[in-house]
Amino acid sequence: MKKFRVAATLIGVLVFGIAHAELPWQFEQHTRYMALGDSLVAGYGAIPATNGYAYLLYQGGAFDKVPNTLLSNVGVPGATSQAVLDYQVPLAVEVFRPDFITLTVGGNDLLAILANPDVNPSAVISNFGYNLVQVLQTLCENLQGVEIYVSNLYTVPLPGVPQVEAIVSIFNTTVSDVVGGAAGSGCNARLVDVYSAFLDRKGLLLIERNQAKLFEVHPTNAGYRVMSRAFLQAIESE
Repeated sequence: MKKFRVAATLIGVLVFGIAHAELPWQFEQHTRYMALGDSLVAGYGAIPATNGYAYLLYQGGAFDKVPNTLLSNVGVPGATSQAVLDYQVPLAVEVFRPDFITLTVGGNDLLAILANPDVNPSAVISNFGYNLVQVLQTLCENLQGVEIYVSNLYTVPLPGVPQVEAIVSIFNTTVSDVVGGAAGSGCNARLVDVYSAFLDRKGLLLIERNQAKLFEVHPTNAGYRVMSRAFLQAIESE
């Protein structure tokens, strides 16, 4: 009987402790953070993928304390600016309705130029710029007060592809112009300078590894940490 009472007491203590340790999940009051874009958003190449920059921002409490933040990462490897506009933006404005958005897109649009000599670069870049305008305009018109952080692109040393730096520069000028135009029209959009954060630094890209494929353009874990710090700098300067 004594053993039974002791066991019952221990169970009661454990249940009481668990009940009081559990957080009151009232999701309606939580800060909503949504990550839009391509494989860089998905954490492709990071080990594990949750070491990607969007997850690092979430885990580091970039927008709110972790227990008070709802994360929706809809980044998809291979997604172009057209895919973000067609499929991811509707999820933001019609379903999740975030308070904060991070966006990295354009890498796959750029690769379409680098990997295919028959592609018209001007047409791809023009289409990318148009899509980015539509993405920001749609988000800002439908999500009152949303804060959007848009990264530019880092450059990648691709052997035998000398035009990379020039094309990346044109893409980044387009991103800067579009984000600046959106901000000038009242959209709370801010540029994140990932390009400068990566410039002249080693060990940040998988292509630097032995036997890496030609177009292995994704960051290492260290590279994703650099991306997260670039975003965090822009967020904290708001």
